[in-house]
Amino acid sequence: MKTTPPFKPAPPKKLSAKHTAPPKSPKSDNAPPTAGFKLQKLLAQKGLGSRREMEAWIAAGKVFVNGHIAQLGDRAAPGDLIRVGRRVIRIHDEETLPKVLLYHKPEGEIVSRHDPQGRPSVFDKLPYLRSSKWIAIGRLDFNTSGLLIFTDDGVLANRLMHPRFEMEREYAVRILGELTDEQMKQLTTGITLEDGQAAFTYLADQGGEGANRWYRVILKEGKNREVRRMFEAIGITVSRLMRVRFGPINLPPRIKRGRWLELEEKETRRLLELIA
Repeated sequence: MKTTPPFKPAPPKKLSAKHTAPPKSPKSDNAPPTAGFKLQKLLAQKGLGSRREMEAWIAAGKVFVNGHIAQLGDRAAPGDLIRVGRRVIRIHDEETLPKVLLYHKPEGEIVSRHDPQGRPSVFDKLPYLRSSKWIAIGRLDFNTSGLLIFTDDGVLANRLMHPRFEMEREYAVRILGELTDEQMKQLTTGITLEDGQAAFTYLADQGGEGANRWYRVILKEGKNREVRRMFEAIGITVSRLMRVRFGPINLPPRIKRGRWLELEEKETRRLLELIA
């Protein structure tokens, strides 16, 4: 279904990572690859973990390329067969774009694959991937709804999540009562939390009905329960919290709660351009 891309027009800062496959290079079937992707980078892009974690796996002898135990410094090119445990990864000649899903998380779901309490997980709703896994870009707590982004590309996930890129998160917040001018000043100049200072870069009154009031807030970091804790620090309880934007991606109104939408090729390319 062709739809208008759910993107905010203004692009963030630049990214150096590229999502293009390397040229194929001649090699022996029995020799480790000498051209192409660095192995740890390739495995991270496939969503198996961070580059540092992949380096540890390679050093521990858990990664095989064309039947040989991989070594740190090895590369993989089109035609190579990579095996990590029971998972098999193949590299193709053609350019492959990362998969990107937008999910409208309802309240009452956790952003984790395993939960001792057996609560519903957002991962239960996602389509199955054969040779990689879904990476959640940012988290939302159990009682928070709104936009979650998933990808199978570790480099893209890191680009959107790493604090140094200061990717904006925008939320709709409902509270009981109305913020005073002094409280709004506190929230935008800085609140002291147990894990450091926090401040909204934008805070605006969105009106409301009865005793409830809605506010729109933006921040550039993703500390655990940060929005709720900031309001609690000034004596205000958040009764509803919904993320409506992450970086350049808005939550499309057409996605119902508990449903996901996969970006089309042109939308994925547009996303990569916006963060390039």
